[in-house]
Amino acid sequence: MQPTFADFSVTPARVSNCGTTYEACHAGSSHLAMSAGARVTLEFEVDAEEEIGEATLRVTALVSKLGASPGHSPVDLVVNEYPLARGLTVPGGGDLPQDNVFAVPGRLLRPGTNTLEIRTADDARSMLWLYRVTLDSVYERGRSERAMAADAARNTVFAYTTERREPFTSSWKPGPRLLFHVDRGEQSLPAQLGWRGADGAESAISFQSNMSDFHGHHRAADGALAEFRGRISGRWAFPEGTEDAHVHRFGTEEGWGGDWHSSGELRLLVDDGSGPVERVTWRDQRGNSGVAGLRLGPGGASSPVDVTADASVAGASDEYVAAGETADRLLDSSQEKWLAGDARAWVEFRLERPVTLTSYTLTSADDFPQRDPRDWLLHGSADGERWTRLDSRAGETFTRRFEARTFRIDGAPAGPFTRYRLDITGNGGADEIQLSGVRFAGVGPVDFSGYYQRHDEGPIGYRGTAVDVPPIPAARAEKAAEGVRLAEEAEQAARLAEELDRAARSLAEAARSMGRTAAWVRDR
Repeated sequence: MQPTFADFSVTPARVSNCGTTYEACHAGSSHLAMSAGARVTLEFEVDAEEEIGEATLRVTALVSKLGASPGHSPVDLVVNEYPLARGLTVPGGGDLPQDNVFAVPGRLLRPGTNTLEIRTADDARSMLWLYRVTLDSVYERGRSERAMAADAARNTVFAYTTERREPFTSSWKPGPRLLFHVDRGEQSLPAQLGWRGADGAESAISFQSNMSDFHGHHRAADGALAEFRGRISGRWAFPEGTEDAHVHRFGTEEGWGGDWHSSGELRLLVDDGSGPVERVTWRDQRGNSGVAGLRLGPGGASSPVDVTADASVAGASDEYVAAGETADRLLDSSQEKWLAGDARAWVEFRLERPVTLTSYTLTSADDFPQRDPRDWLLHGSADGERWTRLDSRAGETFTRRFEARTFRIDGAPAGPFTRYRLDITGNGGADEIQLSGVRFAGVGPVDFSGYYQRHDEGPIGYRGTAVDVPPIPAARAEKAAEGVRLAEEAEQAARLAEELDRAARSLAEAARSMGRTAAWVRDR
């Protein structure tokens, strides 16, 4: 039997080997809410050549509370018009959905299309919250659960709008967007996530099982504590959604049995708008957990270091080639210079590995102070097409020839980036611009050390080394954006189809009622 499930924790429902129709139901934040007299019908297929001696039906549901009481919403389960259960009392009054498991005799199933109906009683006084339904051959129990989890775990890039509020206050304030992706190839969604930024700020959050929202806390770099919550605003299959961010990718090893063993790739992205992270912790919905402490900078340094040796010139607006005064002179150790024949000029640099710049140094050239830069912008990019402004200067001066001036990049750290562009917009009044040198200082992830623990097992060593991966091409990014747009349109169309189906059923029921009334009047 094919994996058969309906996951009502998302809208529209995520289904496999079945179609669904509803009556007197509406979508909740993480479930399908069934009122009195409601009906959910699943039509599923059984292969003609397949003989099923028995099937296992799992209905995950919860009865909503009635004030202090646990609520009341009896349920009937009907398979191909046979009452499998009548007046079933699903546990209520709590906050966790309950798994209700039933044996379905094979004689009730037939080749081709079958139906399962979930009906609430006409005298129900509270709602039945329906979360999931799975159906498997008794010899393949859990197959649909695994397939449903794998299907949900395909989209592993998440974006949330966030809010924060101070402890013991009632006012929530908008916070920065949270974008994250944690994936080691195990097809399991996160249940909890924690991270520490390079600036010392820390956050820890826990998710709803359907990833619709989270709740947790945030401690700022100055120690200020805040309650922290978020609502999902986007979800994509990697690498969609990460075009403007840098994903740390590590080749990893696990330590057990006295040796280290290869364990595939780990991808990490946590971006809360405050800069790079130095530690990430997580636990997934299967109970597996891990910690990765990132070691930053060449040689493992956590403080900024000179990364100029990793830089090369990717392009320049102009250079005086005949005299050898080209842009690549900016990165060598000589006192030769770069000369551009315009009052505005730019030069772009490429780094071998992603780096978050903390400062940069410009060195004036040998003559003509009027050619010295005075006004400029510095931008960073992960792909050479989308640029982030990092620094802006105006009215700067050099007091002597070959003077090296260092400029700090203030504000929240941005990056890491592999491309940096210096755009000089003004000088001392000459028709040319010149510089003798450019140097960069910053930090960048190189490797990590931590642990990993599988559910019901002890912790083991876990470590990884960064791998260089080309950025996503712009054309691919545009295709990803188009895919997201089409998915949203498909979701809207599905919702409209459901609404039209419900309206048609209501009209049909009204017509039947009018027919019965007319017959009664005629008979009278």
